[in-house]
Amino acid sequence: MNQMTTRRSGGRAARRASRAAPLNETLRPVRPGMEGGTLNLLSPAQIGKIHHAALEALEEIGLADAPQSGIDHMTAAGAILGEDGRLRFPRALVEDTLARANRGITLHGRDPAHDLQLSGARVHYGTAGAAVHMVDVEGQHYRESTLQDLYDAARIADTLDNIHFLQRPMVARDIEDACEMELNTVYACCSGTSKHVGTSFTDPTHAREAIKLLHMIAGGEEAWRARPFVSNSNCFVVPPMKFATESCQVMEACIEGGMPVLLLSAGMAGATAPSTVAGAIVQATAECLAGLVYVNAIAPGHPAIFGTWPFGLDLRSGAMTGGSGEQALLSAGCAQMHRFYDLPGGAVGGIADSKLPDMQAGWEQMCSNVMAGLSGLNMVYEAAGMHASLLGFCHESLILGDDLIGQALRCVRGIEVDDATLALDQMREVCLGGPGHYLGTAATLGRMQADHVYPSLGDRTSPKEWDECGKPDLVDKARARKEAILATPSAARLNPALDAEIRKAFNIHLPM
Repeated sequence: MNQMTTRRSGGRAARRASRAAPLNETLRPVRPGMEGGTLNLLSPAQIGKIHHAALEALEEIGLADAPQSGIDHMTAAGAILGEDGRLRFPRALVEDTLARANRGITLHGRDPAHDLQLSGARVHYGTAGAAVHMVDVEGQHYRESTLQDLYDAARIADTLDNIHFLQRPMVARDIEDACEMELNTVYACCSGTSKHVGTSFTDPTHAREAIKLLHMIAGGEEAWRARPFVSNSNCFVVPPMKFATESCQVMEACIEGGMPVLLLSAGMAGATAPSTVAGAIVQATAECLAGLVYVNAIAPGHPAIFGTWPFGLDLRSGAMTGGSGEQALLSAGCAQMHRFYDLPGGAVGGIADSKLPDMQAGWEQMCSNVMAGLSGLNMVYEAAGMHASLLGFCHESLILGDDLIGQALRCVRGIEVDDATLALDQMREVCLGGPGHYLGTAATLGRMQADHVYPSLGDRTSPKEWDECGKPDLVDKARARKEAILATPSAARLNPALDAEIRKAFNIHLPM
């Protein structure tokens, strides 16, 4: 009897070890770039109304405050500069731009295994934001974010299967000089992950310096231009309907340097955008269409992401509502507009207004992440780690977000219906003289890894098992995983000789 127990226990242990090992790529139940688009909140008629309203806004209202260089590019393409200083965009110009815009772009990783194909309804989740605080879950307080925090976030994201890209999620507030902060942001992100990186710049000279740094990391300008692994997150507009002059100049420098751009319109519904969901989508669409004209007037076909990022607002208090149902609707509606134009697009998902990774954060993050994915949003930004309506970032929450996004991606994958999944042969085998259940059958075991997403940290034990294991806490488990990740050298760290060259050329604040 004892011998039988040992044999069975050993088999179970082997099976558990096998299941804990990384899955072969062909068996992974979810992966980057899965096709969404099954959720369509807007009817074709409603999409048409939003499109025509955006065109009307561009033709009749236009945008103010473009830099002279932008005015020159856009008027040469067919925009009209009014006596009031506003640029207006004839419908024919917008339609011509849409016809020649880049419809399928690749966001490269420093490691080609992390390349992201942006087209159609392919879905990718990642970080973003400009949080100024870190969430200390142990002490339950907020402190200023640092360059080390950013580097650690990059290192953690590099290990998480369901975090597909790293856009800078926080500001390194321990570096006072703006140029040095932005250069060190690029360095910290690129030395922490080999996934695609997104970041922003406040001045075109900073962008040009960063591109010099990226040439060094890539192995030369030619190598960089062939595979640009960093994109510029560019708030080129100040809603409502104004160009952000300095950001536009940054965008021009990034286009010149071969860097993909995220055209980011981030109006607040009820403050800097109309309070209705439809109206906020109209304004964001109009602003991004103007940005698309701008980019293509400079460099036709340059890789640009249609970044409609309207945010929700609590009209009682003026507080941002990134975790609301309205926010989920805004991003899902924007995703449909991206699909209507057949343009690579991005919007927000996964923001928590909650201050800590608690139950409120869970429902807020899952609601918008699932709806964005089902709507076929190419780039779901701010999908993990963001708290306090983008003011705080949490490493533990980033790790927990990997589990959460795994479940969201399983929803995106949907339900396959074919002869194998209908399972009539299994039903015959089990019910007609079989064991009367499907546990342990060849078909069940054969598909258990490919069909099901198993959480890394989420607890599915019984109350008895949970008690016997010491009543593990989810956040404590995330903290332990964070410590284990950060105790290991970064897999994306730069070659020591290259790192030394970079440190000679730039004032790098991270210790060696």
